[in-house]
Amino acid sequence: MNASPSNEPVDVLIIGAGASGAAIAWSLTETRMRILCLEQGDWMVSSQYPTTRKNWEAQQFGAFHVDPNVRGLEADYPVNNTDSPIDVLNFNAVGGSTIGYAAHFPRLHPSDFRVRTLDGVADDWPVTYDDLEPYFVQNDRIMGVSGLAGDPMYPPKQPPLPPLPIGRVGEVVAGGFDRLGWHWWPSDAAILSQPYEGRDKCLNLNPCMSGCSQGAKGSTDITYWPQAIRAGVKLRTRCRVREVTVNEDGMADGVIYYDADGRECVQKAEVVIMACNGVGTPRILLNSKSPQFPDGLANRSGLVGKNLMFHPVALATGVFEERLDTHKGPNGCCILSKEFYETDPDRGFVRGYNMQVTRGAGGPLATAIRGLASGDIPWGPGHHEKFRQRFDHTVQVLAVCEDLPEECNRVTLDPELADSNGIPAPKITYRLSENSKKMLAHGLERGKEVMRAAGAKEILETPLLRPSGWHLLGTARMGTDPDRSVVNAWGRSHDVKNLFIVDGSVFVTAGGVNPTSTIQALALYIGDRIKANLANLFDD
Repeated sequence: MNASPSNEPVDVLIIGAGASGAAIAWSLTETRMRILCLEQGDWMVSSQYPTTRKNWEAQQFGAFHVDPNVRGLEADYPVNNTDSPIDVLNFNAVGGSTIGYAAHFPRLHPSDFRVRTLDGVADDWPVTYDDLEPYFVQNDRIMGVSGLAGDPMYPPKQPPLPPLPIGRVGEVVAGGFDRLGWHWWPSDAAILSQPYEGRDKCLNLNPCMSGCSQGAKGSTDITYWPQAIRAGVKLRTRCRVREVTVNEDGMADGVIYYDADGRECVQKAEVVIMACNGVGTPRILLNSKSPQFPDGLANRSGLVGKNLMFHPVALATGVFEERLDTHKGPNGCCILSKEFYETDPDRGFVRGYNMQVTRGAGGPLATAIRGLASGDIPWGPGHHEKFRQRFDHTVQVLAVCEDLPEECNRVTLDPELADSNGIPAPKITYRLSENSKKMLAHGLERGKEVMRAAGAKEILETPLLRPSGWHLLGTARMGTDPDRSVVNAWGRSHDVKNLFIVDGSVFVTAGGVNPTSTIQALALYIGDRIKANLANLFDD
């Protein structure tokens, strides 16, 4: 094993440099501890993002595809999705999946933290919206969130920047919501509507999900990490962690990882923080077996990897006579509706969904390729005519459904598939619950209804969008009972007192909105709890 001087012990070792790893690294800088982050990907170079090149659309189907199994980059690891109707999506780099996300930035609702109390299902969180509210505010400021105050679906909040223009797309679809008397509101977005703290505003290029060459999108490589590194945090890239090691007392004492040259290395630490998302974190914990933890680290409850939650998505695509210029403006951020977010027993299911209006059809190449794949745009005679009817004339409304936790939905280690370093790949075992199926069907019908009300001449249906597994939640849930949870109310493992988890794994329920804002608020909250308890951090 490599024992170079650079691997001297540190106080805090963070695994993963994405949304949560960056936030907690920044939070802990004021402690003056020696903090190191290991990231299996590398730094991204904005001048090399697809939008700086003529073949920018083609790269969305290759090196910048949302699916790591399609990308197959050196930094990626394979995922076995064969037992799941939803594919896991992620991006591995400094910034993690914030490099490739749409930057749609809602918060969980207050009700999302009290599902058991309100609806008699799942469990309540050990924290509340009010606990996280100051951290939502702090995170909005650092990430650079644009939005409009006054949304009646939330307690009062004030985004630091004005909202992004909703464009003709938003105006047309908002008219449909208005005719139906349904709630809608401009999306909060971690995208700059005006220059902000040395970054310039959005240019409306559209392909946000293949990296923002403008720097207007709030990815943590350009928000949190520069501040954390200036404050003394060390970030080591192209380091793939295989396992967390423990000492004879059952405390985490570091990791074994592979460096950029494939050498096996050891890094010792006093505190280990997992920030690898709801699939990557259980993968490492399950692979970290020892005499003290034969079923995987921090897994005495047997819940590591279980209760995996996605956000199942149904999609209604409206085709309009009017040209709506849908290739202009942020891809995933326009308007949204919470009309069906809270439980209504008359619908036949519990909890609800968020209706997210997006410019997701893409540019000309994406329109043609996806049209060919679906059979909507023919190959050969009639192709150009049909293409002209589709390009810039389609709008999507997504029903982003709350997924309730079920232990049968899980991440395990694949017995055969492995990454390039021989580390077992994650295997996803997931099924849609009857509640989710009913919610998807209801959401699809409401999406079609709003498209008709907005004036769509034709509506295309996608009952379940397979490549929608961006939101990876619940596989190391927080709670007060060590038999029913993996970490406590401030992210510390019940079993290993110097092991913390700060990513979406700790979610108790999923809510019905994109989770990045809440993931980062939780990481900041956990960071403050760590700082407040430094004197007795490992006490029971």
